[in-house]
Amino acid sequence: MKPSELSSALKRNGLDSLYLVVGEEDYFRDEAIATLRAWKEVDDAGKNADASGKEDSDQDDTFSCDLLYGDETDAQEILSRVQEVPFFSDHRLVILKWADKLSAKHGEALIPYFQALNESTTFVLSAGKLDGRTKWVQTLKSKATVIDCAPLFDNFCLGWIKQEAARLGLKLDQEAALQLKDIAAEGLYRARRELDKLVLFSPPGQIITGQDVAAVQGADTGASVFDLAGAIAAKNPTQALTIVEKNLESGEAPLRILGALLWQYRRMWKAKDSLSRGINESKVARLIGLSPYRQGEFFSLVNRFSLSHFGKAWQVFAKTDSSLKGGSSGSPQLVFHMLVFALCQTTQS
Repeated sequence: MKPSELSSALKRNGLDSLYLVVGEEDYFRDEAIATLRAWKEVDDAGKNADASGKEDSDQDDTFSCDLLYGDETDAQEILSRVQEVPFFSDHRLVILKWADKLSAKHGEALIPYFQALNESTTFVLSAGKLDGRTKWVQTLKSKATVIDCAPLFDNFCLGWIKQEAARLGLKLDQEAALQLKDIAAEGLYRARRELDKLVLFSPPGQIITGQDVAAVQGADTGASVFDLAGAIAAKNPTQALTIVEKNLESGEAPLRILGALLWQYRRMWKAKDSLSRGINESKVARLIGLSPYRQGEFFSLVNRFSLSHFGKAWQVFAKTDSSLKGGSSGSPQLVFHMLVFALCQTTQS
């Protein structure tokens, strides 16, 4: 099921004993987990009210939830949590984030539990990707309720933006919606932050324009992936690293920064390749879903790169992705230093 379908499923059937929340859109993964936690809290509160005849505000400690991380735990600890009998509630919620970082050995040790679940526990495993070739992942998928958190297709981003804006009480004109759609393609968390800022900085009832979106972007603590690509095109590693550092300091996940930059590079490469084959800019803009508001600056940036740069860049991105996930090359700051200098060195004016 999709994250948007989870609430309805919970209303119909209540909590299942095993969930797999999987997909590369971390906004959806966090949303699904938040929905499960909120349902558990409401369920516990309702049972407490039924037992006492009224709601008791001092009963918050009856909510039993354990949070684990795949790179910090092992099968023994996980099993001890999911098999433990809850003392302060009749049901326990155990969440394992970054399940993809759990070793194959520890994953295999969970198979018996997947086949004989503890009915007093809801076990939630969350990951961007899992190796479907491994036996433990195959067993997990066959036994769990799977919540698909794949990124939105480009043609659905605009609908998501309008839906979230309406939920927040924002009225967007078409230009604003298209700009936010471009931002959403970099990651829904980034787009959601822009919407939150529009709520803060825009008068109630005002129709939000493209200029308003551009204005609140300047209020961000970091800078956009477009600015980062521009610094690389200018062969200015100092500026590029400053942008990366600001985003890291503001709480952006290293892999999210890398993913956003890779997304921008794919768009630029597709545009550059199309232009080299004689396709005009207007058609290219439609092909990649580019907002009219940003066409001028986007194609100006694309023209500063050569096609050969993109071929070399993919190798740099692959190495950086491996380093960030494996942690073998030091801190994220050091990994990004190597990325920025490598990209600047392969840039041709």
